[in-house]
This record gives sequence, C-alpha cells and structure tokens, in this order.
Amino acid sequence: MSFTGKYQLQSQENFEPFMRAIGLPEEQIQKGKDLKGISEIVQDGKKFTTTITTGTKVIKNQFTIGEESEIELMTGEKVKVVVQMEGNNKLFAEVKGIKTFMELNGDTITSTMTVGDITLKRVSKRI
Repeated sequence: MSFTGKYQLQSQENFEPFMRAIGLPEEQIQKGKDLKGISEIVQDGKKFTTTITTGTKVIKNQFTIGEESEIELMTGEKVKVVVQMEGNNKLFAEVKGIKTFMELNGDTITSTMTVGDITLKRVSKRI
C-alpha cells in the first residue's frame, strides 16, 4: 500500500489543548484551528517527502524509514527523528516527548499525536 497522494483534513479532536501543550502561540492556534490543511505525501520505497499546507504555512520534510532524518515541527523547530514503519500502512516516531502514529486505510489517513496525557487525533481523506 502506498501513502502517495494528497489528503485534506476532515476532522480533528483536541487541537487547541495539544497545540498549547507543545508551546504553539495562542495566535497561531486560533488561526489554525478551523483550517482544513492539505498534506501531500510522495513515497518512493522507504523514502518519503511530505508537504503540509495549512493556510499560508507550508512545512516540507523528507525522511527515510529506519534512518535518522532532520524534520521541521509545527513549532518551526528542526529536530532529528527516526521514523519506523509497521506493516505497509503504519508509520510511527517519537520526538521531543511527542509520540506520532499514522495509519493509512484505503483513502483515509488517521494521525494521532500524544504529548503527556493529551492526544490530538486528525482524520484526512485522499482528494
């Protein structure tokens, strides 16, 4: 199963508390809470390129499964991370105390990010 495609955010739970917990400024949280961001994923074997567009903000990251890569977080901070794959439809990583899990089922990607006891759940559909 390939992750390649464009996906639009359909729903999210706990956006505001999660963003506050990771230190995003309140102004950015209020601007971003109702935006239906678009994620574009290109998968070439174990290499991934992700481009996330939310309003005027664009974050582009590249990583290879199982190898250390530098990525940009929503806060703008650049960090090192190792993304792992389980089966052919699940990705997971942990960086700066944030556990991220992404699962592709058909045309739907469900992402969960957990920091402490707050979990942000986002559901996106292929467009």
